Amino acid sequence: MGKKRDRRVGSNSDRRSNRVESSRDGHQNVDSLDSQTSQTRKRTIVLFLFFIISPAISAIVYRRIYVSNTGTESKILDVYRRGLVKTDVNYRQILAEHMKVSENASRRQFENPVLAYITPWNSKGYDLAKKFTSKLTHLSPVWYDLKSEGSTLVLEGRHNADSGWISEIRMKGDAKILPRVVLEAIPVDMLTKKKQRKKVINLIVAECKEMDYDGIVLESWSRWANYGVLHNPEMRKMALQFIKQLGEAMHSVILERSRQTLLLVYVIGPPYSDELQPHDFGPDDLLSLSNVVDGFSLMTYDFSVPHNPGPNAPLKWIHSILKLLLGSDNGGQSLAKKIFVGINFYGKDFVHSGGGGGPILGRDFLSLLEQHSPVLQWEKNSAEHFFLYSDNKHIKHVVFYPSLMSISVRLEEARLWGAGISVWEIGQGLDYFFDIL
Repeated sequence: MGKKRDRRVGSNSDRRSNRVESSRDGHQNVDSLDSQTSQTRKRTIVLFLFFIISPAISAIVYRRIYVSNTGTESKILDVYRRGLVKTDVNYRQILAEHMKVSENASRRQFENPVLAYITPWNSKGYDLAKKFTSKLTHLSPVWYDLKSEGSTLVLEGRHNADSGWISEIRMKGDAKILPRVVLEAIPVDMLTKKKQRKKVINLIVAECKEMDYDGIVLESWSRWANYGVLHNPEMRKMALQFIKQLGEAMHSVILERSRQTLLLVYVIGPPYSDELQPHDFGPDDLLSLSNVVDGFSLMTYDFSVPHNPGPNAPLKWIHSILKLLLGSDNGGQSLAKKIFVGINFYGKDFVHSGGGGGPILGRDFLSLLEQHSPVLQWEKNSAEHFFLYSDNKHIKHVVFYPSLMSISVRLEEARLWGAGISVWEIGQGLDYFFDIL
């Protein structure tokens, strides 16, 4: 503003000089006004920077700080480096850490095969299978039952199949899709009649080809034991022969997608005593089927029952079963590679005395921790954590639920034998369990 006024005075120097003195006070007022305007502009710029720019910077800083501390995978260490795999755990740690999974969700800690079961009634398992596909080598959604309907045989369960989920799994990794098939059909008819056996095999193979599965997990031994047919030596031979025929039929099919044969994994229960009973699946059975069965899903859990509360799967018990099936000197190393040692991701809440209680899932376990703030104890003999609490009727309970430490020592047991693991079932556990797989 001051400079513009000077130019209006003109070129006459006397005139300018005469006005300089008289206008000095005016110029001081103008300069003062100009300085005030400049300061006002500066304040406006500062305010603009403060209110517009700084919130954006703050948001970026906040996001970085928040992300590093609250659950995104990019900045979280695995449970080993966080010091969580230990016997001395407390409920606060579990509540604070169970949802935090390490930065590298695809890195495998356990190198041997991992078979994961997923159930339709627990949708969390489907999501976890997609998230951690690279840690899992085989996925078995529990979809099918083969039943007798009068004189006919029916394979039920296709309505459970989720082709979209299968496509997502295959885009994310190389896990084999092996739906579980339970043989509910009356075994006497099926095993003794050649046409019935052939019908069952054709139904299973056709479903695998049509749905583009990689094979199946077959469960029948426990059903046959319940029917009593395995106590009969001849029927037992027929049962083993049927499994062989199914395996041979599946291995005769080459999949166009993978150029591999259909796979057969067979579910076997654990012997509950050192002396094998007629209905037990033993080492001779394992050996006889080893050439036609690609894997054996060993159900090493459910050791304790309500009338005799205790751990879900004592480590010494697991070791004794593997020793019984594979031999004491690890000579069955080649067979061990086909074993999937069962690991439970569920727990048991037992009434301490008098019987009662049953399975609990991860969400139930967390709820009990929040309600009762219990002291978790490590039981050395079984290598499992447990705690005690009293319900609102003052009835005492004992809860056994897997922990990072209990899972870790079972993974090591399987690793020492050269065996894989099977998890029942992944939707029932806590998210950070996957850090040690």
